[in-house]
Parts: sequence; C-alpha cells; structure tokens
Amino acid sequence: MTSASPVPPSPPPGCPAHESLYGPEFAADPAAVYRRLREAGPIGPVELAPGVRASLVVGYDAALHVLRSTETFSKDPRRWKDLADGTVPLDSPVVPMMMYRPNALWTDGAEHRRLRGAITDSLARVDPATLRGHVEASADTLIDRIAPAGRADLLAEYAQVLPLLVFNRLFGCPADYGERLVRGMSGIFDGVDAEKANELLATTLLDLVTLKRRRPGPDVTSWLMDHPAGLTDEEMVHTLVLLMGAGTEPQQNLIANSLRLLLSDDRFAGTLSGGSLPVEDALDEVLWTDPPMANYAVHYPIHDVVYEGVLLRARHPLLVSLAAANTDPALMADQRAGNRAHLAWSAGPHNCPAQSPARLIAAVAVEKLLDRLPDVELAVAAEELTWRPGPFHRALAALPVTFPPATVTPATVSASTDGDESAVQPAAPTPRPSAMPEAGPVRRGWGARLRAWWRGE
Repeated sequence: MTSASPVPPSPPPGCPAHESLYGPEFAADPAAVYRRLREAGPIGPVELAPGVRASLVVGYDAALHVLRSTETFSKDPRRWKDLADGTVPLDSPVVPMMMYRPNALWTDGAEHRRLRGAITDSLARVDPATLRGHVEASADTLIDRIAPAGRADLLAEYAQVLPLLVFNRLFGCPADYGERLVRGMSGIFDGVDAEKANELLATTLLDLVTLKRRRPGPDVTSWLMDHPAGLTDEEMVHTLVLLMGAGTEPQQNLIANSLRLLLSDDRFAGTLSGGSLPVEDALDEVLWTDPPMANYAVHYPIHDVVYEGVLLRARHPLLVSLAAANTDPALMADQRAGNRAHLAWSAGPHNCPAQSPARLIAAVAVEKLLDRLPDVELAVAAEELTWRPGPFHRALAALPVTFPPATVTPATVSASTDGDESAVQPAAPTPRPSAMPEAGPVRRGWGARLRAWWRGE
C-alpha cells in the first residue's frame, strides 16, 4: 500500500459505478454482486443506502490487510467525512450501525484496549456449563410452545427469541425490558425508523445500567461496572449496545442459517436419520459461506492510499465483506469442516471477543431442536426461502418447517431473568394449530412477531 497519486482508471464496462447493497435483489443473490466487484479488483465502490457511498473489500488478502493495519485504517466513525458534512443525513437507516459510540468497536489504540479488556474479562467469568444450561432451558421453553402444533417458523419462534432469552439471563436484564430491547435492536438492523429505534435502545439500556448500579448481581452487566477499566454510564450503555447487537442478530442468523443448511443440504441432512448430527460441521460451513454478519468491520483510511490500483480516500468508509472474502476463489479452500481460517469473526485487534460462547449457543440451540424434533423438515423448498434486505447481515426472512406434533411435559424451567435459577413454571399454553404461522414466507415483520411473543399473544 502506498501514498495516493493519480486516481485509478474507471471500472471496466459492465461493472456499475456503485453496486447497491440494499433492497431485495441484493438480498436474494449477494454472491452475484461480490463476483462483479471482484472482477474489477479486491475493493470496489458500493452504496449502503440511498446516497450512502462506501468501498467494499471483497478479497481475502485485502481483508486481512485492512483488518490488521491499524496504522493505516481507523475504526473511529468521527472521521466519516460524509456524515460530518451532512452529505449523509443523521436519519439515514445505516447511521445507527455505523455511528460513533464510546465502546470497543469504534475506538483505536489504548482506548480500545481499555474498553475491550472490560468485555473480555467480564465474558471470561461466564461459566460454559452455566451458559449451556441457560441455552438448554431457553430452548426447551420455546420448543414446548411449538411442539404440539406440528409446524412453526423456526426463525420467529426459535432462532430470534432464544438469543434474547439467554442475553437477559447473562446480563441480569428484567423480563419486562424485553419488548423495548427487541423493538430497538430490530429497528437498527432492519433500518426501519432506525433513529427512533436507536434512541429506544439507548434509553432502555440506561435503565438497566441504573438498575444495576443500585442492585448489582452475578451477571455480565454488573461485572462490567465493577471492572478496573472504570466504565462510565455512557460507556456502559454503548458497550451493552455492542454486546447485545453481537449477541442477538448475528446469533439468530447463525442458528437459523445452520438449521437451513442441515435441513436442505444432502451432505448434512442425509446423516440426520442415522443419529449422527454434524452440527459443528454445519456451523463451519455457514461461517464460511453465509456468515451472519456479511458486510461490516467498518474502517476509515487515515490518509489517501492506493491498494492494488484502487484509490481509498481518507475519511471514506471502507467495509469488509466477510462473506465475499471467505468465498474468494483465490483461497481454494474446499475443506471447510474444522477449518477456522474464515473471517466470520473478523480478524486483527477488533476480532470478536465472544467467539467461543457464540459458537456454544448456536451449537446447543441447533442440537436441542434436532434432538427434540428429529423429524423436522422444511415446509417449502430451500430455494423458496427469502432473505431480509440489508447491507450488513445475511438473514432469513422466515424458516417455516413441519414435524410430527409432540406432547410436552407439564412444566419447564423458566427462561425469564428473575434471578432464580431453579424457578419452574407451567409451560405457556401453545397456540392452536390454526393460530400458528402458515408455512411459506411470513409477511409479518420479525420484530412484530417477537414483540407479540413477549406479550404472550
């Protein structure tokens, strides 16, 4: 990488000036966009939302270079020129996912190390056996709800709800905060009234911080507060935004995308009847080919640079396509099972600090579902499944399945966060089959469905 001189030539014919990363066409076939960009070089011009331009890294080697070159690329969004001068309005749907927050994701150097240290030390206090118990209890509660019906949307009724239940337990979040957190986080990721959703999320988490200042407990929120890093209330709120964002949306996508693969790909589905569930192999495959966060790891060149003939302007957002880098033909990586060289968790100093717990949650969630409902099948052909639009994630819109109705036991372990680990409550009444979601594309937004679940509707 060298200092910039002449502007490189325009992209070759057939490659649009800026590829769109939003809308249903991109969601339906992002690989086609990555291929077109890759034909012109390892980094290409994209539009994240109307009027929001950026560069996207689609080459594996280029991705590693950007992720590791802290002396050239900054994570601090306060460098973002188009946002600072008003070219990108504050109410743009992508701003809440890219704006500066005082947390480990958007800081550099010593400040990043201080904030990240609080996260890694607090997460290290989570006992894997306890975490597994939380996931199993939450999974059983949700499966009990759907088992008698014989059909379900595993996205809305399982993969999307389970991470939030686990999050509530780990972070000591009262159950009555759940609806606000769901509404706020779903709005940010889907870009639906994102500015209002961001405000709701912040106020809800501030309420949690205030509560934990008064009544600390054996939970990650309290451990963060007590860490020698001395996080302020503002830093606490935005650290929780980071952890919740990483622990809900990407987690649900990893669970749902893995279930989709296991139920649709003969390499995996063909072994289910034999009792050998290749869940770990499926997770590896998804992390390589359909990582839950497809395009993110936003950086800002500190000065104009040229990389392999591509001009990268200072203060212009540079995103890494984790999905495109993982599928770079130059890798020639046919063997994915057990291969952890993928970039689904990013790389460099900002790589995901919660890889082990995230993988454990997904593996247990998938194993539990297939153990409880061993004859589950997709209700539609795999190619009929649709994906939610958005530049950042790789997220199904629905995962409709059918299975033989199963009888459930009269009581389950509560998945609420009431501080009583042994609490047992009657299983919630399961909706009649006629009230269950119809197989096929679900028209209702996932946030609305999840809020309805929280309200018991």
